[in-house]
Amino acid sequence: MWLAPVGAEPRLAAHNLLRTLGSTLVDNPTLRHDQSGRPHIPGLAVSISYSRHLIAVAASYGGPVGVDVEEVRARDVAGLAGRWFAPRELEWMGRQDDELVAFLQLWTGKEAVGKALGVGLGEAGLRREMPLGGGAVESVPGLVVTHLRWPDAVLAVAAPAGEVEVSRRSPTLDPPCARG
Repeated sequence: MWLAPVGAEPRLAAHNLLRTLGSTLVDNPTLRHDQSGRPHIPGLAVSISYSRHLIAVAASYGGPVGVDVEEVRARDVAGLAGRWFAPRELEWMGRQDDELVAFLQLWTGKEAVGKALGVGLGEAGLRREMPLGGGAVESVPGLVVTHLRWPDAVLAVAAPAGEVEVSRRSPTLDPPCARG
């Protein structure tokens, strides 16, 4: 996974960053989109996410991958959490030092899993329970959620177990990269 600032055109910047990441993994990557708008590069599983100020892209040889980034900014999350989170998730969230960051870890995990499954947040199930603090997703055997902290942001990567490696290599801002 690579991370970069958004710039003026987030979608274009995300596609350019994904092409750059793809070129480190396959020769002459061709970025296409399916009918739902999901990006594809032959030979790789890929995912894109962007927020107001950040872009995250991920690619994997080993199977499905999903990425999500959310900026840490003041917002009311109680209603969303109460509506979509399981009692176990709500209890865990309430025990954390930073309830907003805990909410964002669960939310980005759900989003990343939905993207990895190719069905998005709604179809993947907002009610799908996430591993608390990251780890194996019980409802999807072999899929693991890994969380990465970045100043003022929470990132989640969903990928096959054993596929995520955290390093510090990237052409962007030297962010943490999860490479699989």
